[in-house]
Amino acid sequence: MLGLWLENRQLTLHGDLPEPVPGPGECLLRPILRGICSTDHQLVQGLYPFTGIPGHEFVGVVESGPPHLLGRTVVAEINLACGHCPRCLAGLANHCANRQVIGIRGRPGAFAERLAVPIANLHPVPDSVSPAQAVFTEPLAAALEIQEQMQIGPDDRVLVVGDGKLGQLIAQSLRPTGCRLTVLGRHPDKLAHLERLDIATRCQPDPAPTDCDIVIECTGSAAGFALARQAVRPRGTLVLKSTYQGNATIDLSSIVVDEIRILGSRCGPFPAALALLASGRIDLGYLIDSVYPLADGLAAFARSRERGVLKVLIGT
Repeated sequence: MLGLWLENRQLTLHGDLPEPVPGPGECLLRPILRGICSTDHQLVQGLYPFTGIPGHEFVGVVESGPPHLLGRTVVAEINLACGHCPRCLAGLANHCANRQVIGIRGRPGAFAERLAVPIANLHPVPDSVSPAQAVFTEPLAAALEIQEQMQIGPDDRVLVVGDGKLGQLIAQSLRPTGCRLTVLGRHPDKLAHLERLDIATRCQPDPAPTDCDIVIECTGSAAGFALARQAVRPRGTLVLKSTYQGNATIDLSSIVVDEIRILGSRCGPFPAALALLASGRIDLGYLIDSVYPLADGLAAFARSRERGVLKVLIGT
């Protein structure tokens, strides 16, 4: 089987990977589009000790499984919970102490010709949603998780720090709330996409807004965190949406004095993401930079590392 293999911080292409064998309650998928995200690059850099096939953003077709799913186009939630630990029993399956994560932790991912996925993790893609839209389900769900964790409405002054892929999705996911939204970034061309959607932007070195009710940090950098911290008002909420490689320096005294609420936010609701995609209220086409065949997966990764590039996809 053809696929990408990660080991000792080296990503290589192999044509002889073992075929996945679905276990009980699992089905076999053939990915048709896969997205490369920042977490994939962080895995290569050693953020987590992962060896195997990476890839967790994908849309595919069911090749073997229950009759009602055969041939269906599906997306899959990436967390595989044990179902019986205290966290699972408390409704915190995404934080299961024993969980595997597709393409990230203890489970082969989608950067190969096939993968096995639990049936319970699958979500059929609505007929009105194309594969090029459905491949964004996982990151869009992550963007929507913020609204699962807290209420955001027209009275809220919200700042998104970062104009990359995640920042773009979060900004678009917030539009239906009617909040007073601004995106702060460094790239005029990326910000121009949001301006065309009537989303207010500021381009550094312009100063960030201050006294914001909610600030969402999407850069995963110490500089981004510092900007976000400065922008949030006392008793406001600072949402951390990106994983950080290394340590960030934080003035904890200011967090205490200003009574800042810090909210970590990770994976989110697939049904809500698919519903938003089906509604046509979100524009994703401009996010796609290029599509590479799986055989050129290493070139796809190299392209996605280039400055200013948004989403690079890997096809069949």
